[in-house]
Amino acid sequence: MLITLLKFKRPILTFLTLFLCIITNEAQDISKYEGLPHKGRLYVYWGWNRGFFSKSDIHFKGNDYEFTLYDVVGKDTQTPFNFDDYFNPLNVSIPQTNFRVGYYFNEHYDLSFGIDHMKYVMQQNQDVYITGHINNSQTEYDGTYDHQLIKLKTNFLKYEHTNGLTYVNLEIRRTDKLFDFGKLVHFNLDLNLTEGLGGGFLYPRTDATLLNNKRNNEFHVAGYGTAAMVGLNLRFLKYFFIQSELKAGYINLPDVLVTNSSADKADQHFSFIQTNILIGGSISLTGKK
Repeated sequence: MLITLLKFKRPILTFLTLFLCIITNEAQDISKYEGLPHKGRLYVYWGWNRGFFSKSDIHFKGNDYEFTLYDVVGKDTQTPFNFDDYFNPLNVSIPQTNFRVGYYFNEHYDLSFGIDHMKYVMQQNQDVYITGHINNSQTEYDGTYDHQLIKLKTNFLKYEHTNGLTYVNLEIRRTDKLFDFGKLVHFNLDLNLTEGLGGGFLYPRTDATLLNNKRNNEFHVAGYGTAAMVGLNLRFLKYFFIQSELKAGYINLPDVLVTNSSADKADQHFSFIQTNILIGGSISLTGKK
């Protein structure tokens, strides 16, 4: 037995030496791995959102009416999932979507441009309070109102920003690495926390029918918004990432088109919460991989 062990001593020692060298080298690589650098990278993402809106007062003003509806409930209207609506470029405006392109000007901060395509639908047949007056509408709703209940039937008002409640914005964001998953270094895998602040304008196409008047659903800059966000970003294979976001903000729409008359306008403001799931990619513009 001793002779047998001595016969294989040199191959065993050689194998153990090589094994220890490999382990040591991998340990050094892992200890040096600090995740992919952000500075100088350009990223693009696309994804989908769900929106949640606070109650809001909506004020309508025209030649023959001026009134306010109080605590109106509005909801989003995300499209049920199917491959054609979500991935066909010709149907890009059907779901509620998010697009963003950004550039890291240092290791932690990036500046980005984004379009958050939300949708807002006033809920029909809800009971709300109304104050103001309506004249010469040739409907049952002519009269003076002093904080009275009214049911929002379709022959009185249909009101929605469905193509859409489009928030065009700039944001500055900070990214901090949470984990670099060094043991999976060959997959270039890291998890990042991102936070941001931004602002921009609202460019909705409002579908509104008021007192049986013809609607005006042209795209129109109707107001402004501001928002803050926090998200988790998982990067993999150097160039790709999956990101989840929670965004909260405020929207003010002082100039909403409601009929073909330029004198007829609505104004509204509300807060919102948006949850997003996104897929994207990034490349280095500095020559560093």
